[in-house]
Amino acid sequence: MLYLKLVKSRTQSTKHLCARLTAENEQREMAEEFKIVKTNELDVQAKQQVFDLWNNEYPANLSYNSLAEFDNYLQNITKLKHYLLRSAKGQVLGWALTFERDSETWFAIILSEEIKGKGFGKKMLNLLKQDEPILNGWVIDHNNDVKKNGLKYHSPLKFYEKCGFEIQSGVMLKHEKISAVKVQWTKEKQ
Repeated sequence: MLYLKLVKSRTQSTKHLCARLTAENEQREMAEEFKIVKTNELDVQAKQQVFDLWNNEYPANLSYNSLAEFDNYLQNITKLKHYLLRSAKGQVLGWALTFERDSETWFAIILSEEIKGKGFGKKMLNLLKQDEPILNGWVIDHNNDVKKNGLKYHSPLKFYEKCGFEIQSGVMLKHEKISAVKVQWTKEKQ
């Protein structure tokens, strides 16, 4: 009986260890398949992919009607830096940007639904944190919006909280297209 319990216990421990090692290997392999590229300019292909990412992953009411309209948005941003999460095949599956507005550094991050929950958002955010001492952002504060594909848009507010951002609940952005709260991360507070 005791021998059977030991064998069962070792088998479960071995299965647990194997499962953990398999998960770690999968994460390592996935990380090797992607790279984050910093750039001040988007080439035509990257701009199209970022435009598609924006329209697919943000709520439908925030989408752009044309690439020209999206390009106009980008042209009106000052001190713009892009961070592209690219697959080994060159596909943009994540985009982060920092820019200046009203003498503050602002940021945004968009990830393809297919890679969410795999640590890439945190990796991109950590890269932004290395480059900037303070980051400000608007984060949608509810789960009522719908994406173009009909799926519900889930607010990433809890993600930013977990990543050390302070929610400034008294600073809101509200109009017909968006309801958002300001979040801020400061290197000094970390």
